[in-house]
Formats: sequence, structure tokens, C-alpha cells
Amino acid sequence: RQPYINISTTIGVLAVFFTQGSNAHSQSKAPTLLKPPDQLDLSEAELKEEFTRILTANNPHAPQNIVRYSFKERSYKPISSVDQLAVHFVLEGNLLHKDSDEARRQRAKQGLQEVFKGLIMVGSEDSLVKMMYLTAVLTCVAQADVAEDAGDAEEGAGDERPDSVDVKPGIKERKLTNQFNFSERASQTLNNPLRVRTVLYPSSELLDDITKVAKVSKIVERMVTQNTYDDIAQDFKYFEDASDEFQEQEGTLLPLWRFQYDKAKRLSVTALCWNQKYKDLFGVGLGSYDFTKQGRGMLLFYSLKNSTYPEFIFPTLSGVMCLDIHKQLSYLMAVGFYDGCVAVYNLKDDGPQPVYKSTAKTGKHTDPVWQVKWQEDDIDNNHNFFSVSSDGRVVSWTLVKNELVFTDIIKLSIEGPINEGQEGMQLPAMACGTSFDFHKQTDYLFLVGTEEGKIHKCSKFYSSQLLETYVAHNMAVDAVKWNHFHPKVFISCSSDWTVKIWDHTIKYVPMFTFDLNAAVGDVAWSPYSSTVFAAVTTDGKVHVYDLSVNKYEAICQQAVVAKKKTRLTHIEFNPVYPIIIVGDDRGYVTSLKLSPNLRKKPKEKKGQELPKGPEVEVAKMEKLLCLLREPEIKYVKKI
Repeated sequence: RQPYINISTTIGVLAVFFTQGSNAHSQSKAPTLLKPPDQLDLSEAELKEEFTRILTANNPHAPQNIVRYSFKERSYKPISSVDQLAVHFVLEGNLLHKDSDEARRQRAKQGLQEVFKGLIMVGSEDSLVKMMYLTAVLTCVAQADVAEDAGDAEEGAGDERPDSVDVKPGIKERKLTNQFNFSERASQTLNNPLRVRTVLYPSSELLDDITKVAKVSKIVERMVTQNTYDDIAQDFKYFEDASDEFQEQEGTLLPLWRFQYDKAKRLSVTALCWNQKYKDLFGVGLGSYDFTKQGRGMLLFYSLKNSTYPEFIFPTLSGVMCLDIHKQLSYLMAVGFYDGCVAVYNLKDDGPQPVYKSTAKTGKHTDPVWQVKWQEDDIDNNHNFFSVSSDGRVVSWTLVKNELVFTDIIKLSIEGPINEGQEGMQLPAMACGTSFDFHKQTDYLFLVGTEEGKIHKCSKFYSSQLLETYVAHNMAVDAVKWNHFHPKVFISCSSDWTVKIWDHTIKYVPMFTFDLNAAVGDVAWSPYSSTVFAAVTTDGKVHVYDLSVNKYEAICQQAVVAKKKTRLTHIEFNPVYPIIIVGDDRGYVTSLKLSPNLRKKPKEKKGQELPKGPEVEVAKMEKLLCLLREPEIKYVKKI
């Protein structure tokens, strides 16, 4: 197997071989072929068959049956492309020999950088020191040039290695980078980009700064507003109508702030609700009671500390018809819309969209939702609220994880004729629910007002049965509310111009009936007295009654809007302050202060302290009911 063979030697060997072969043939017989015992017996055709093997770059160990799930076709698909690359050894580094040419160049450059740093630090000192540094700079430049020239000469000089350059004392030797890690673009392969999960601290800090600035600017805006309307703030805190001292059975309403939002002027106030935790904050629902002109709605939150602009603004695709703020979790609010949806908004969430909203798949109402009310958490500590709609359903909505789970509590039906179904099935005519309210002490008991003028007393535990039915009004029941103190008393109002007070144990005749000479939009009990309530009418007036003072007429009847055609829609008492808020059909909310006669309490006699607490208010209402029950019971017996 040597690369070169001596020709004369080869000829001599061949000569010896032929000479010995001729002598052996002459001396003995022809040699015989010996067959090894393990040799295969092959035919002539098998011996002539040729076997070829083709070498390819395919990896024989690469799997060929890999499949992946295709979300587009929703099935598992085999992968056609298989990675045939097999890496056996990889070594990456940036080491250089300290005596190499490149190491000398880098050390020379580092020394040059140190000198430049010293020259900059000298600044405007003595010129002699500057000359010393300049001389050192020129020396380093010359050394760098000599190192490069020596390197070029050594590259062509063979395997000789230059002498090593000593490291300067006092200078720490740094890690040298590899200058030869280079690959041509044509030979590079496609590598997946590195994915690094990081937190953008500048942007988050920016958001925090914006939040802080917004909070500070809101405080400054409140201060400016309070200074601008300081006279109204003084009236709210200290003013009391002196005329109440001369007329014991009459009172007045003092206008305070007026809340308005420019983008909501064409909408009507369809709902009002005070926040039970922050007593100065209240929510306003905006929509339209004209069913021929339905469009977008709005949800606003105002504060008594700033009447010029809302604290929170939530635009809605459908008109808002009702809302209720959670008593404990003051940042949660339930909202009902004209399109039949219910939703839950979170004031802590910066987004304009609700955190929960019902859809057609999750049991939304098919008609407008007229009222929503929060209830106590269920046994699993899930928040829940109720809603009533014109489709006749009273529905319980539970907040479970990221969705609203609905349960039909009761389906209202009209008593009387029964409609025939298409297949002979008898289906009762559905009643249209317009309002409802839950009992203050018995949480499973609630009242439902209907469009037919009836009021149904229902229970959460009886979904197919009505406990009582009160033939209350000749038109739709706009509001029905339990008394805050007395467990048997509730009040109702209607567009038939009347307000009625009922004892739910007597279903035939109301205890009190008041004719207000106009359609009544809303009525509300006061939170400080069991005998005081207020109502608003479509002629722009507010009516305040105190049954302990006058059982027949209002002790205050006052117009609170400037324009004659403006209709009042809703009214609410503040839970702490002696004020009420009134909404109209032009999107305005007006706050008014009650004079002392509208909120006076029993006077204490000398040397005698009156009992305090809700028992006093219950006794005050019970005293009035006892005067009315005997003739009413006799009337019921005659019937």
C-alpha cells in the first residue's frame, strides 16, 4: 500500500514466482482447490448479481411518523418535513493564545484606551503633564502599528511564533474576545429567534405616574369646584329654612347642585341609586322611555364633591333601564338594558366594558329589564342579583367565575282566560313585570308589580305559585317598595295618578290612597322615618308626605324644573344627608335639601328621654295602621 513501488524489485519477484511454479508443476500434479466449510453455495446467476448501495444525507434514526394537531382542520396531520440533521459535537469559545498576534494587538489597543482616559481626566492642568500623556499616546499608537506589521510578517514566515509582550504592571488583564468567529451568509441556517419574557418597567412606571397625576388633578378639580360653588356648599351644610318655625305642617325644598353631562342631554334619567359606602356618590342610568326612539345609553357616576363632571362614564350599546349598587361591595353594580341583557360593572376595572354580561345563550330576557336588585351571597359565597322584565320572568343571576348563571325563579301569568297553544296545549298568558322589591327582614319574600296594574306577593321557594295578588292600579305599576322599618307595609305608584300604601296581610283595600293629579313616575320611602315618603310626577313636581303630620295631603308640593314640558322620572333619598336627588327626561339630575319640617323627629320632653332605634318608627307607623284596620276589616267582612 505504499504510494511508490520499485519497478526492478517487482520484476525480480515475478521472475522467481514463475521459475518456482514451473519447477513445482513439473515435479507434482496440478493443485486442487480447497473449499472452506462455511462458504455459501451460490449459483452462477447469484454470483453475477451486483449489489449497489447509495449513500444519502438522510438520518436513518429520524422518526417518520410524527403528527401534530391542526386547529384549522380539527384533526391530527402527519408532518412531511423531518429534521435530518444530527449534531455530534459543538464547541463555542472565545479563547486566544496570549502569545498570538491577535492577543498582542488587543493588549496594545487596551493600553491605548487607558492612556486616552488619563488624558481626559487631566483636563486643563499643567501643560507638562499633557505633553507626557501625549507622548504615551504616540508610543501606544506606534506599538499597535508595530504589532500589526509584525503580525502581517509572521503570517507569511511559516510556523515561527513572535515573542510574547509583557503585560503592563498595574493594569488588570481583561478577557479577550475572539475575532475569528465568522461564518458566511450563504452557509448560515435559519435559527429560531430567542424569546425573552421581560417586564417593561418604564411603561408600568408611566402608567403609575399617569394614575397619580389623574388622582391629584381630580382632587384639584374638586377644590376649584367647591370654591366656585361655595355658596351652595354652605347652604348644604348650614342653611335651614327659618319659615318652618312659623308653619309646622309645611316644608320646602332648597335646590342645591344640578348634575348634567353634555353627551347625555338627549337621554332620559331611567335609574338612580346611591352608594351605601360612599354617601356622596350616586349612579345614574340613561336611556329612553320612548320605545320608537331607542338607541345607545349611558351609565354615569356623580359625586356631591364635584357637580361639573362625572366621576365614572360607561357608554352602552343599549339604553340603561335600571341599576343597583351592591351594599357591601360598593364597586359592583348590576345594570339592566332595553334589549333584555343584564350586566355587572366593576368600578375598579378601567375598561368601559362590563365584567359580566348575559347573552342569548345564557338566558337573557327577551324584553326590557325594568329592575335589578342585589341579594345576599348564596351558600357557595357567590354574588347574585335578581331581575324582572316585560317577558314575565323573574330571574336570579349568579356570578360564577367568568360567566353569569341564570335560574328562573317565577314566570308571571295573567289570571283569567287561558290561550290555546298551536298543538292544543293550554298556555297561560304571560304577565309583564315592571317593578319588584324584596322584604327588608324576610329575604325570601318579594313583591312584583305588573303592567296590568296588579301586584303579586311571591316567594323564592315557590316558583309555580303566587302567595297573594293585589288588584292595585288601573295602569302599570311603576314602582313598589317595602317600608324600611315596618315589616307589613309597602307602597306602590302608577301612571293612573295614584300612590297607595298597603298592609300585605290585607289584600283587598289599601291603607292610604293619594291622588297627585298627574302620572306618578317614582316613589321612595325616607331612610330616617317610617311615615315619610316622596313621589315625582310628570308635571315636574315633587310631593313629600309625612303621615304622622297629615294623612290626607302632602306637606310639601314643589316644582323643581324650569321648563314646563320637562317630566320627572325618578327620585331617591340620600341614606345619611337630608337631601334627595331627582331625575328628568332631559338627562338632568337635581339635588334638593329637605327643610327641617320634612325631616323632623319627635321632640323630647323635659326630664324624659324618648326611646331610640327602629322600634320607635315601627310604633309610629303601627299607631296609624290601628286607626285604619278596624273599618277596613269590617268592609272586608261585608264583601
